Amino acid sequence: MGLSIGIVGLPNVGKSTLFNALSSAKAEAANYPFCTIEPNVGVVVVPDDRLAKIDSVIHAQRILPTTFNFVDIAGLVRGASKGEGLGNQFLSHIREADAIVQVGRCFEDPNVIHVENKVDPVADIGTVTMELCLKDLETVTKRRDKALKMAKSNDPKEKLAAEVCEMLVKHLDDGRPARTAPIPDNVDAHAIVGELHLLTIKPAFYIANIDEATIANPEGNHHFQAMKKLADAEKTFVVPVCAALESQIAELDPKDRPEFLESAGLKEPGLNAVIRAGYKLLGLLTFFTAGKQEVRAWTTKIGAKAPQAAGVIHTDFEKGFIKAEVMWWEDLVNLGSEAKCRDAGKLAIEGKEYVMRDGDVVHFRFNV
Repeated sequence: MGLSIGIVGLPNVGKSTLFNALSSAKAEAANYPFCTIEPNVGVVVVPDDRLAKIDSVIHAQRILPTTFNFVDIAGLVRGASKGEGLGNQFLSHIREADAIVQVGRCFEDPNVIHVENKVDPVADIGTVTMELCLKDLETVTKRRDKALKMAKSNDPKEKLAAEVCEMLVKHLDDGRPARTAPIPDNVDAHAIVGELHLLTIKPAFYIANIDEATIANPEGNHHFQAMKKLADAEKTFVVPVCAALESQIAELDPKDRPEFLESAGLKEPGLNAVIRAGYKLLGLLTFFTAGKQEVRAWTTKIGAKAPQAAGVIHTDFEKGFIKAEVMWWEDLVNLGSEAKCRDAGKLAIEGKEYVMRDGDVVHFRFNV
């Protein structure tokens, strides 16, 4: 789908280390600010054990997981909204991302410098958020002023725009992101906000970069607790990760990882939780296609109908959509074949209004 999540935060909070572990791309990770000057894009595989289970009855030539992109964006500093540091590049790269994950440093280490000379992840997040809010404030203020002038002609849309923008101005001026603003629940108001293309309207969650000593019990890390309180207030979530540990896990042979994870007191790599959080944040689901050539996972939006899902595979599939033959993945695995699913009444023929489920195994029929 080409969806991307931008990894942001102050310099030296562990963004590039985390990115290196997330993807096969290797961003430079150095102990000084701005070591990542251009955004690094990593194609991240979404872990899904259902693929292997489906293939256990299909025996395909290859298995292809679904993916989406993480983007490691250059560290931001105070004043970025005015172009300080690498502010202009940072803001433009944020604008291109579909969602944002902010990394907060939750470990003490005198050997790793901090741009603010203190470890306070909530304050760090506040700095980044404020810079984004200030940039959005410029955008909203200009739109409000324009709306106020045009509203004199009794244009109802401009009157509404003036009201919505005035509310956003006050909200952003307090350092609160637009996504938490009380936007009126009507189509016109949301359309006005959408036209502004605000940075802080993007969905967001947090990663707490914790040390190895507390990663097995993050609740015992007071920095993590502070980040969790912030996330709860914004009705989002925070994922505890030890970026340094994840880098080690990523370098291991897959067969050696379970023992390493057990020694660290972990059940799975923290990055799996990060990827799931990204999926949840963007409102995504996974469906499958299965044949002798390949068993493959695909990504679409929650709520997508069958033709839209078909279009993820190829635009012709959506244009010429006729029907979808749908099985639930567990039925396919338990019964052992598509034929047995059909005989048992577990294979359904669905039309254009069918809403996809996470875990559907689908064969699309189309004609172009």
